[in-house]
Amino acid sequence: MTTLSSPSTDKIRVDIWSDIACPWCYIGKRRFESALAQFPQREQVEVVWHSFELDPAAAPLNPISMRDGLAMKYRRTPTEAQGMLDSMTRTAADEGLDYHFGDVKLANTFLAHQLIHFAAAQGQQDAMKERLLRAYMTEGQNVNDLGTLERLAAEVGLDAGAARAALEAGTYAQAVRYDETQAQQMGINGVPFFVLGGKYGVNGAQAPETLLGALQQVWAEQHPAPLTLLGNAAPADGCEDGQCAVPQQK
Repeated sequence: MTTLSSPSTDKIRVDIWSDIACPWCYIGKRRFESALAQFPQREQVEVVWHSFELDPAAAPLNPISMRDGLAMKYRRTPTEAQGMLDSMTRTAADEGLDYHFGDVKLANTFLAHQLIHFAAAQGQQDAMKERLLRAYMTEGQNVNDLGTLERLAAEVGLDAGAARAALEAGTYAQAVRYDETQAQQMGINGVPFFVLGGKYGVNGAQAPETLLGALQQVWAEQHPAPLTLLGNAAPADGCEDGQCAVPQQK
């Protein structure tokens, strides 16, 4: 389990809540990566992914299409829902992502989130997150299937057998619930949601410029510029010339 850290003068920590089944979360990941690439201190940024289930009560695998599922959830007509998906597909393409909503298998993401926590313990959290998003949004894979998750874990270099054992035992189930409890306590009800430096929240898949500005603001606050001395006079030694100073060591 991970908790929000207090701001550090050495690094900026960015905590991100998102769901595998969230199209905007994949877009948000790409936009954040774009912002990070422009940030001179990017090597000093620590990214921590947190679990968020848009539909915790979702069936293990729902046979309906994403279009129909979207129409029911937001009370839209199938045509309106398809229009939303088409628009999102174009937006994703602008970020270099290839969405295939017609192939998406609507599935419960609880197991997938546990796998991300397992990967985090092996130092492969971001790689696992990326692989699961692509599997869901682009490849139409079932992210609630143990065999599928075992194979995806192996693809990012994890021990597939250990990953499956952890999923079967529910080793990281509580870690997922802890993330979700944190989100509730902070009032997070939509994803993606970014928390920078344990202090600033950014809601949604904002433009890279917005995310870059947030990174710069946090960095500036944690690393204030040194004072610039105006004038040429050296500090007085004692209490004269308009200033009292600490006596210099001889």
